[in-house]
Amino acid sequence: MIVASFSFGAGNAAQLLRIPAYVLGALAVRVIPRSRDQWVFGCGAGVTDGALALWRQVTADGRPALWLTGSPRDDADARALGIAFARKSSLRGFWRTARARVVVVTHGFGDANRYAVAGAFTVQLWHGIPLKRIGLDSPETLRSSILPRSRVVRALLRLMYTRATRRIDLLPAASHLVRGRLESAFGLPDERVPVTGEPRTDVLTAGGVEPSADRARARIVDAVGPLPTPGSRVVLYAPTWRDGDPDPAVPTGQEWDALLAVLDACDAVLLVRSHPLGAGDYTPPRDSARVRAFGSDLVRDATPALPGLDALITDYSSMAFDAALVALPVLYFAPDAEVYARRRGFYGRYEDVAGPDLARTWAEATVQLATLLRDPAEHERRSALSRALSLRVHAFRDGGSTRRVYRAIVERAGLPAATMGAGRADAGAEGTTA
Repeated sequence: MIVASFSFGAGNAAQLLRIPAYVLGALAVRVIPRSRDQWVFGCGAGVTDGALALWRQVTADGRPALWLTGSPRDDADARALGIAFARKSSLRGFWRTARARVVVVTHGFGDANRYAVAGAFTVQLWHGIPLKRIGLDSPETLRSSILPRSRVVRALLRLMYTRATRRIDLLPAASHLVRGRLESAFGLPDERVPVTGEPRTDVLTAGGVEPSADRARARIVDAVGPLPTPGSRVVLYAPTWRDGDPDPAVPTGQEWDALLAVLDACDAVLLVRSHPLGAGDYTPPRDSARVRAFGSDLVRDATPALPGLDALITDYSSMAFDAALVALPVLYFAPDAEVYARRRGFYGRYEDVAGPDLARTWAEATVQLATLLRDPAEHERRSALSRALSLRVHAFRDGGSTRRVYRAIVERAGLPAATMGAGRADAGAEGTTA
C-alpha cells in the first residue's frame, strides 16, 4: 500500500479556496498593533528542526516567545520540553501571530497562523539545502487540482506565491552556492538571504567538535529497539517525496530477499525513513530484525542520529548534504532520475552530487551496499566524497549558525536589548508547563 498524504495540486487548490480568509486576515492585521519584541515559532515537522534551535537561543536571551502547534502530538512534545504553546488555528494562535514582532517558520506561513503573518518580521529557516528545484524554480509549485491546465489558475498561483515570499525578511543560507538557489526559488534580493549557516545542523558541528557517535547510536536504539548484535552496522534509507505520486522504489519480493541476505551477511540493520508526505510500504515479506521503521512518527528529526550511522541511502533528499557534515558515506539510489529531472528539476547536475555510480534498481543498490559494508577502501572513498560535498555547500562547520541567525534577526528587525539569560518564555500560554 502507498500512502501519499499531500500533493502540490491539492495544496494549491486549498490555497485558492482560502483567498477570502486571507483578505479578512490582511484587514485584521492592519488594525492590530504589533509588539516590540514578541516572537512566535512554527515548524511543519513539529517541535523540532532549526526552529527549535533558534527557540532555545531566543528564550535563553530572555525574549518572550510562543510556539504554535498543529496537532496533539505537537502539544505533547512542546509540553515535554517545557515550551509555551498554543494551537496555531485557534483564536489565540491568530492573535499571537498578529501581535508578534517576529514570526519564525521552517516550511511555509502555515507553520504559524497563515492569515496573520503580514506585517511581522518574518524568518523562513527552510528545512534543508535544496538539490531538487523548489519554489518559483519548480513547475510543481504551481500545479493545482482545480482546473489543472488553466493558465489563469497557474498565473494566479504564481502571483499569490510571489506576493507571499516577498514577506520573507530573512532566509539564512548555508553557503554562497546555496544562497543563489534560495534567492531564485523565493524571489528574494541578496540582502534578505545572508550566509550564516543553518541552525538545524548546529547539532552536528556544535563547538566545532565531532559529535558523539555513541550518543547518536543511543538515540537510534531508543527509537527502534536493541540491534541484533552490539557491533551491528546501521544504514538509513531515506527517499524523498514524489509530489504526491507513488513511491517507485518499493522493493519486489525478490529484491527483498537479496537485500535481507546482504544485511544478514554483513550484520547490518536497514532503517527506513520514508518521507512523511508520501510513504511507500517497506515491510519485508518475512519478519526480520534487520529492517526497522525509522519514520517521523518515531523520530521527529533524524539529523542528530546521523553520526550514529554507518551509511545513508537516498535519492534526492537534502539529508545527503546534512550527512556530508559528518563525512557519512552516501549511496545514491534513484529509479526515476530522468523522469524526476524533467518534472521537478535539479539545481546543477544531479550527477555532480550522486556521482557516476548512481544505482537505478534495488539489485544495483544492494550490490553497492554490500561492497560499502565489506570494503574499507570503498567506505573511505564514499566518505571522502561526502567531505568534498560538505566543502561545496557548507560555509560554516563551527556550531555557531543559530547565533549568527539570531544576531541578524535582532539587528535587522531593530529589536530592543534582551534581558540576557532570563530564560523567560510566556507563562500565560496555553498548555505551558511551569
